[in-house]
Amino acid sequence: MWLNTLLLALRSIRRNLLRSFLTILGIVIGVSAVITMVTLGNGATLAVQTQIAGLGSNLLMVRPGQHQGHGGSGGGGGIPSFKEADAQAIQAELGGIAAVAPEGRTSVTVVGNGRNWITTVTGSTNAWFTTGNWTLAAGRTFEEAEQLAGGAVCILGETVRREIYGGAVGTNGLGEPLRIKQFSCEVIGILAAKGQAAMGSDQDDTVLVPLHTLQRRVTGNQQVATLLVSMQDDTDSTRLKASLIQLLRERRRLTETDDDNFNVLDTQQLAETLSGTTQIMTTLLGAVAAVSLLVGGIGIMNIMLVSVTERTREIGLRLAIGALEREVLLQFLIEAVVLAALGGLIGIVIATGASIVLAGVMGVPYLFNPTINLLSFLFSAGIGVLFGFFPARRAARMDPIEALRHE
Repeated sequence: MWLNTLLLALRSIRRNLLRSFLTILGIVIGVSAVITMVTLGNGATLAVQTQIAGLGSNLLMVRPGQHQGHGGSGGGGGIPSFKEADAQAIQAELGGIAAVAPEGRTSVTVVGNGRNWITTVTGSTNAWFTTGNWTLAAGRTFEEAEQLAGGAVCILGETVRREIYGGAVGTNGLGEPLRIKQFSCEVIGILAAKGQAAMGSDQDDTVLVPLHTLQRRVTGNQQVATLLVSMQDDTDSTRLKASLIQLLRERRRLTETDDDNFNVLDTQQLAETLSGTTQIMTTLLGAVAAVSLLVGGIGIMNIMLVSVTERTREIGLRLAIGALEREVLLQFLIEAVVLAALGGLIGIVIATGASIVLAGVMGVPYLFNPTINLLSFLFSAGIGVLFGFFPARRAARMDPIEALRHE
């Protein structure tokens, strides 16, 4: 009986293909919109997490700046920068530290191979590689003597290497001279490419030199703009952050009534916050798109009512020759469910193609989510049951005699 009823439903749908397609169009749009929004949202969340993880593992970024709140005002006027000794004190006095890298930065024009390029010159120690999850594509890191003496050596980011020396990734530039401001340095390494950062900046557009080299040959001062503190994996970040703040307050001679004149950014908390925000937006967009499913359900109910009216004599004939009410009810209910489920399948196919294309355009990974695809299909079938029941019940409860008299 189930097979015969299904065949009757398919035959009725095929009899009016254009009308059937227009009927399920709302379901198609709803399912495809929901799946596409959720898939792109999940991809965006993963992209944010990956980009922030690229900044460093369990990283605390400490920068000078007036603390916001408690009467403090933003801005950096008159606020002292850090010193290299601050990084050494953090490494020596706090537990759970994997590495601490003092970092200074400035924007200059570098010249080499007959070309020039405006980039960021970063000064730090070899701990910078640990704090920022950096690896070398070629060459070596700084030697101890080069760090202490401020040697004329440098390591290039992939963007700078490509713009100055050209060629394939990590193959050119090693051992070549590069002029930074007024001095020339030897390229001893090439950084492995990382790509765009979470804020849209190019992480590979940098030249790394020893911190003392930056201070003595480029900026001419002993200031350190940022302290990069990498925590060990099993470290309680909240407790370590509190200890770090207390240590820096002591070193910067702040009293109990003074606001912090530095800011500590926890990249792990930043990743969780941004991921939570993108997930909320994904849920909101998915819910808005799901409204189309309800609109599609109304369309199915409308066309099923029209179908019942058109087939009144057929229904009366079936009831007159012995068909049970539940059999008529089941026939029209299955027809509504088949329509809705077919719309769901088409919507899944369209959503898959759209998600792949849009993920490439947006630069986020495509993540196939079987759960949302299955739920969307089941929901669309449920829409068919919900909105198809009333027309099916109306057909099943017809008076056979009145139905046979219908013109």
